Amino acid sequence: MRTTVGIVGGGPAGLLLARLLHNAGIDCVVLESRDRAYVERRQRAGILEQGTVDVLRECGAADRLDREGLVHDGIELRWNRRAHRIDFPALTGGRRVWVYAQTEVVKDLIALQLKDGPPLHFEARALAVEGAEGDRPVVRYLHQGRERTLTCDWVVGCDGFHGVARAAVPEGARRTYERVYPYSWLGILADVPPSADELVYAHSPRGFALLSMRSPRVSRLYLQVPNGTDPADWPDERIWDELDARFAIDGDWKLERGPVTQKSVLPMRSFVTEPMRHGRLLLAGDAAHIVPPTGAKGLNLAASDVTVLARAFAHLKDTGSTELLDAYSDTCLRRIWRAEHFSYFMTTTLHTDPGQGDFDTRLQISQLDRIAASPHAAAELAENYAGLPVG
Repeated sequence: MRTTVGIVGGGPAGLLLARLLHNAGIDCVVLESRDRAYVERRQRAGILEQGTVDVLRECGAADRLDREGLVHDGIELRWNRRAHRIDFPALTGGRRVWVYAQTEVVKDLIALQLKDGPPLHFEARALAVEGAEGDRPVVRYLHQGRERTLTCDWVVGCDGFHGVARAAVPEGARRTYERVYPYSWLGILADVPPSADELVYAHSPRGFALLSMRSPRVSRLYLQVPNGTDPADWPDERIWDELDARFAIDGDWKLERGPVTQKSVLPMRSFVTEPMRHGRLLLAGDAAHIVPPTGAKGLNLAASDVTVLARAFAHLKDTGSTELLDAYSDTCLRRIWRAEHFSYFMTTTLHTDPGQGDFDTRLQISQLDRIAASPHAAAELAENYAGLPVG
């Protein structure tokens, strides 16, 4: 099989890139190792930046998002039993965010792809990317019990941290930056309406907590827990009691409880690979970078990567110039490192490090007090959360 752009990975990054390339008249093929049902069930991010929503609308993948997505104009911070709301549109010139689960974005993109898009092969496990230094890189993959090859002009690796694309870049040709945090998140889905209209981020001496949602009837909540925590050690009543304690404020507010339908533990880490290109192999999304979820940047960074990449491929098609492809890594890394810093800031400001003392806690409180008192500090948070410009 032969194509212009071979896309390894059928998650949101690979699927969005395929849709953008299709609309630009550039042929491509998507190889996804899992079956469709698995891909559409993967629970991941739930917050979409303004720029991500804009690109989904531009490529015709936002009809259901516009009907069912929850528009949020801010978040609430809690600490020392007080609450402070950050108003995004007022601080960013009108930008906002949407609550719309990554699973739903993926379903929408798959439906479009299967309806009128380029080939999308499920259960097509990439084995290797070869020849990236030449003019015709090849993806070897296993599909329907047979090993096959996909010959490409370019290969884009959207297959995550453990995928074959990142591994195809020689160790001497890449540099890795990483931070592992000394805590994790215990996340739950619960069949209960959210207890707040917008996300609530809570700093507490007991640890961080986050109140989020998936719909007007389903809540998504998180607790900071030690690394290595077993979800089975947290019965439902213990989870609700701990959430109650961490969200507590002086005033009239109640945490609504309901049946817990899912529990999982999510480790926290930051990771960046540089550069994001090796020959004719380009990396995007989790294959190139990971952020802790506190800043809601993971899916949005992936969407930003492939938006820049699609523009570069369209420029090549229209002009014959690789100028934008040559600049791809540097262009994306500027935004990635800002998002990494913001995610680090949110994580370290709101979480309680197991080894921190009173001095560190007072620094966190001072930072939260400043956000509440300074329009400039609040605007910095709002601009980063709602999303910096792409490219």
